[in-house]
Amino acid sequence: MDRSRQLGEDKVLRLLFKFSIPAIIGMLVNALYNVVDRIYIGHGVGALGIGGTTIAFPVMLIMMAFAMLIGVGANSLVAIRLGENKKEEAEGIFGNALVLLIISSLLITVIGLITLEPFLKLLGASDQILPYAKDYMQIILLGGGFQSIGMGMNNFIRSEGNPRIAMYTMLIGALINTVLDPIFIFVFHWGMRGAAIATILSQAVSAFWVLAYFLRGKSLLKIRMKNLKLKASYVGHIIALGLAPFAMQLAASVLNFIMNRRLGEFGGDIAISGMGIVNSIVTLMIMPLFGINQGAQPIIGYNYGAKKYDRVKEAYKYAVIFATVIVVIGWIATRLFPLQLVYLFNKEDDSLITFSKEAILRVLMFLPLIGFQIVSSNYFQAIGKPMHSALLGLSRQVLILIPALLILPQFYGLTGVISAGPLSDVISSVVTGIFIMIEMRKLRTDQQAQVLSAAALEEAGE
Repeated sequence: MDRSRQLGEDKVLRLLFKFSIPAIIGMLVNALYNVVDRIYIGHGVGALGIGGTTIAFPVMLIMMAFAMLIGVGANSLVAIRLGENKKEEAEGIFGNALVLLIISSLLITVIGLITLEPFLKLLGASDQILPYAKDYMQIILLGGGFQSIGMGMNNFIRSEGNPRIAMYTMLIGALINTVLDPIFIFVFHWGMRGAAIATILSQAVSAFWVLAYFLRGKSLLKIRMKNLKLKASYVGHIIALGLAPFAMQLAASVLNFIMNRRLGEFGGDIAISGMGIVNSIVTLMIMPLFGINQGAQPIIGYNYGAKKYDRVKEAYKYAVIFATVIVVIGWIATRLFPLQLVYLFNKEDDSLITFSKEAILRVLMFLPLIGFQIVSSNYFQAIGKPMHSALLGLSRQVLILIPALLILPQFYGLTGVISAGPLSDVISSVVTGIFIMIEMRKLRTDQQAQVLSAAALEEAGE
């Protein structure tokens, strides 16, 4: 069976497993880039090293935002065009996406290196943390192109029905990073720079792997010279559909900036380093949800384009169930083993350990709600409604959380900083539920109209 046609004909549950499990593994592996860095830095450099990666994280989120703007936006468009049987147009979008990824990564690298030190200070780096953050980010920025191509182009491997290859892309890079980190940090004693060099070398391997896949000629989508010339209509549609994940990543960067500033103000460097540990644990628990989203997106997008609404609803339902199961398991782990989770990163600094343990328990208080919220936001992205998706994503990371970060600490200090997240999780989940109820009602109406139209055509034919 044609690899794209299977999206409209195979059993939805089987497809979701086939696409999501490799994507979940891939996203977990991808999350290990930062988590492994922080684990080795925590033991090999210390608390200030973890603080350096925490301060630098908003910059890395900006880099990821542009890769997602192009990669996810073009991927959504390609999935819909394949569902409409418009392969040539899908390849045009694909080629334009590759050029945009290269251009955007070069611009970010140049601008980032020029403005790095003042920008890190703006992000909340103290005089003690700044050297660690600067050493780390100088190297990461130099390898930005590898990250952009590897992450952005990998979406298309999954869209054309090859989730296993997409998983290998991230698996290879993360394994190389995991092997090189301890060598560069503990053997060569390169510290923060060693962790960053390990990261960009592993991302380079992933990028070359992705390009080799498309250049070998066995892929459904082909890199053709004629499609490398930017076309305004393609670029506009890519940006429009990629705006939701881009805005969410950018919002995450702004959020981390505000969080770090408030942590520094009310808790100092220890609080910044401790939240770096908490964020690493949150990443490990949340990234599988994005794997489910990546697996569900081509299924939902293809069937929505093909007007197979029963399959759209079925894919969404299963995605929510799987996501909820994952976050509930993660939530139980944080209730039972908070101290053991902190020990993964540091066992020596008592102040860091105490703060991190308390923060884990509070920040992840309402984690079981997040599966539904994240999958539902992605649903609107998959069916070509980026504004809905952006609004729901931003409701959690900007519209509610940032005001909470600005207001709560004025009354509750450091406790207010780490309580803002749980409050946002609850309110944004309620808002998302309202949007989904309205959308499901509309989908039922469209489906009924489709059935009536088909019956009328059949009657007219008779």
